[in-house]
Amino acid sequence: MNIKNIAIIAHVDHGKTTLVDQLLRQAGTFRENEAVADRVMDSNDLERERGITILAKNTAIDYKDYRINILDTPGHADFAGEVERIMNMVDGVLLVVDAYEGTMPQTRFVLKKALEQKLTPIVVVNKIDRPAARPEEVVDEVLELFIELGADDDQLEFPVVYCSALNGTASISSDPADQEENMEAIFESILENIPDPGMDPNGTLQFQPALLDYNDYVGRIGIGRIVRGTINVNQMVSICRLDGSTQQFRITKLFGFLGLKRVEIESAQAGDIVAIAGLPDINVGETVCEIGKEEALPILHIDEPTLKMTFSTNSSPFSGQEGKHVTASKIDERLYKEIQRDVSLLVERVGTKEEWVVSGRGELHLSILLENMRREGFELEVSKPEVIIREIDGVLCEPYEYVQIEAPEEHVGSVIEAMGYRKGQLQNMIHNENGQVRLIYDVPSRALIGFMTEFLTLTKGYGIINHTFSEYRPMEKGSVGERKNGALVSMENGKATNYGLMGLEDRGIMFIEPGAPVYEGMIVGENNKDLDLAVNVTRAKQLTNCRSAGKDNTVVLKKPRLITLEYALEYINEDELVEITPTSVRLRKKILDTNERKKFDKRKKYADQ
Repeated sequence: MNIKNIAIIAHVDHGKTTLVDQLLRQAGTFRENEAVADRVMDSNDLERERGITILAKNTAIDYKDYRINILDTPGHADFAGEVERIMNMVDGVLLVVDAYEGTMPQTRFVLKKALEQKLTPIVVVNKIDRPAARPEEVVDEVLELFIELGADDDQLEFPVVYCSALNGTASISSDPADQEENMEAIFESILENIPDPGMDPNGTLQFQPALLDYNDYVGRIGIGRIVRGTINVNQMVSICRLDGSTQQFRITKLFGFLGLKRVEIESAQAGDIVAIAGLPDINVGETVCEIGKEEALPILHIDEPTLKMTFSTNSSPFSGQEGKHVTASKIDERLYKEIQRDVSLLVERVGTKEEWVVSGRGELHLSILLENMRREGFELEVSKPEVIIREIDGVLCEPYEYVQIEAPEEHVGSVIEAMGYRKGQLQNMIHNENGQVRLIYDVPSRALIGFMTEFLTLTKGYGIINHTFSEYRPMEKGSVGERKNGALVSMENGKATNYGLMGLEDRGIMFIEPGAPVYEGMIVGENNKDLDLAVNVTRAKQLTNCRSAGKDNTVVLKKPRLITLEYALEYINEDELVEITPTSVRLRKKILDTNERKKFDKRKKYADQ
């Protein structure tokens, strides 16, 4: 059977996964009576809830005489490392672009990687049925982006298909009225434009894993494309390791892909995308060869982490009350398991302490891991995210982000002021016809930590912000983007009362409701001023025969602010932690004792002077 290998790339929420859904359905991959959910490729709960693809996934469909291997890639900047490695497994890309939004920061990033690998692009303008769709302008934007990124003449002659992935329609015409009730236009464009792998099945074996998976039965699994030769189950092979050494092992399992299933197969040949098991510590970028004919392929580049956090066992007074995995050994085991499949993640144990420095590609990358852990029953606490500083040619350098903001005109002044406070450098400002303004910024990565909530407040929820890692530059002096307001910190253990909270309403915004359990050092609200304030939320009104015991029941308190995991990670300062359990997300001070904390703050103040 002939093979075509393609990746589907796009900015987040432009419709990649929905498009794969339709291609699978219309290729007859599912049985007629098979119940299939929307966005079938987003297989875990978090992907479904958030509507984003977190892990790259591969599938395959049979169309005419071809097996089309399709890789659905993440659109979010934090998972860009996966996109980069996938480019080595394919011969062409479907670049999906929203017919209204046009090119966005991640469109630029993923396209740049595809063009660098000299891959053949097909542009798919999705959501053609949107009322405000502007397909022809969007194609012009895409062409400008191709030119800006240095595409060669062949790449500039890209074919365009217009579709509505949601409705399952496609056409080569930009007129929505010409949409055909099938995806034939996309299938035919793939067969016509994407080159065959053109690899030698009779040569000596070369296979390079670009992605990893892991399961408890066979251990680590390497997923990649066979570059040359054939590979068989139970074959003894040699692997060229990243350190230059070689090692022999037996291929115990060989998997191919069809639809949503990973299928055990006996053999595969050059051009096929397969998964192999048998070596417990196989790594991305190593080369599997025939014994005695070792020839290593160029090592794949893996983006280094730009953000780190400290994970530690839960040390709050509520430790062990809500989770089932609370010990250091359990957390250590879980983090080890995670790095078996996520090569963008680094974990380092801090000496003999029950702490780990976990480094990743961004806040979302690390918060997804934390959310998965809490759903699995883990309890832990984490510190404020910090950017990773590097020394380059003797100069301390920090990561910078390319930031694109879309906001209504009336809010642009506030956004520019906020970005100036965070040392953002305005590169361009474009006024759109619909009253929206597009701002392009270069900003230090640390300035964006905690900015999302403030940004949504400034734009009353109408703003859109997207960013992607740009480069390392010499570090700016001074702190950037610290929270301006102080915290309201509980000075007692117990349960919050109506009376206690009522007396604090004019002091700031509360994070808890009456009846919520609290402990000394727990953050229960945000102060209106820039200082921390120790408060008693557990105090009750003294009853006398002159007062009615039920009078407080008629008091209506303001609704507290909802604390989500992402919000908590953005919100905390350096002297604070987030306590995470399966049922709660709490904010707390690192030093719980009120008097000890005051002494520490005084010493720090004098040291800074």
